[in-house]
Amino acid sequence: MRAHPLAQWPYTAVSRPVGQRGRVVAHACAVLRATVRSRAVVTDLVLVTGATGKVGRVFIQRVLDDPALGRLRVRALCHKRTLPPQERLECVHGSIQDRADVQRALAGVTHVLHLATSKETPDEVMDVAVKGMFWLLEGCRASATFRQFVLVGGDAAVGHFHYAHPVPVVESQPHTAYPGCYALSKVLEEVMLQQYQVQYGLNGCCLRAPWIMEKDDFRFSLSFGDDVFGGPRWRDLLPESEARDHVRTGAVPVMLDPEDRPVQRNFVHVQDLVEAILLALDAPRARQQLMNVCMDEPIDYGALGEYLARTRGLPLVPIRTPYRSTWLDNTKAKFLLGWRPRFDMVRMVEAAWAYERAPDDPRVVWYPG
Repeated sequence: MRAHPLAQWPYTAVSRPVGQRGRVVAHACAVLRATVRSRAVVTDLVLVTGATGKVGRVFIQRVLDDPALGRLRVRALCHKRTLPPQERLECVHGSIQDRADVQRALAGVTHVLHLATSKETPDEVMDVAVKGMFWLLEGCRASATFRQFVLVGGDAAVGHFHYAHPVPVVESQPHTAYPGCYALSKVLEEVMLQQYQVQYGLNGCCLRAPWIMEKDDFRFSLSFGDDVFGGPRWRDLLPESEARDHVRTGAVPVMLDPEDRPVQRNFVHVQDLVEAILLALDAPRARQQLMNVCMDEPIDYGALGEYLARTRGLPLVPIRTPYRSTWLDNTKAKFLLGWRPRFDMVRMVEAAWAYERAPDDPRVVWYPG
């Protein structure tokens, strides 16, 4: 909040008032300064869904650790997991598809950061993605304290690498979900938010992210072992004996498209995504906007293989796949938010290979698909 000019006057400038008028001015300045200070300690309350996931944990810790963000309190909506207690953090337990739980979680909230999602789980995906988001949006539009809804969407809404994209993918491209319930849910989330903005003038913002990396995720996304992170599951594309040999040698796959060209695939590091979220909070230029939030360039599996072979001597295994190159364009987010991603291919590789997990931080995949 910008302070009133009077509140910035040095008290000494009016500490020796001349006459009654001077004393009145001095008293008014003192009262105004006290009022501004008291207002400064009133904090905004951010509800985070999916709070125990990859993005939620990093966002929450960033908010709690940064003195510049001291105005923010966080309420984490937790379902199966929880978070350790910290100052300015409260956890509420419930289910996002339960209206009463959502209403309880929204009480007094000024901002919603919606991260909760469901992967390829048909039995629950619509309850989370559609019903849960519906209750959130309904609660927000009826709330007297609500100011902004930030959705972290996904590039699955525009087909990820399942379809050929002859030009960079911008925010105006029509939705093109690939087969499966997860991609469909990403489309429905974006459409629901957009329609609430049309129907009710809701102050919403969607940050559309590709595959989100942290810690050693990127390294394990290239594993031929059972410990592979995400897809493709490389060992299933080769004879089992070859896959075992590649695990032993530390070989890395070079994903090729059907024409044997290296695939270009979009990523974003969780730190860059969290920075974009923070920049979007209360940003007037973010109002009712959809923005791609990703690296400046997709990672080219050919260039990636060459870099790993040169810097680490790792053998390369070209693998033809049905997947296609995509290039998400992040110009809009950079223009509207002043956001700049810090992770490029080299930094992504070096961070992932340098990361050493603590004994209490095992690799756990919390979702299928």
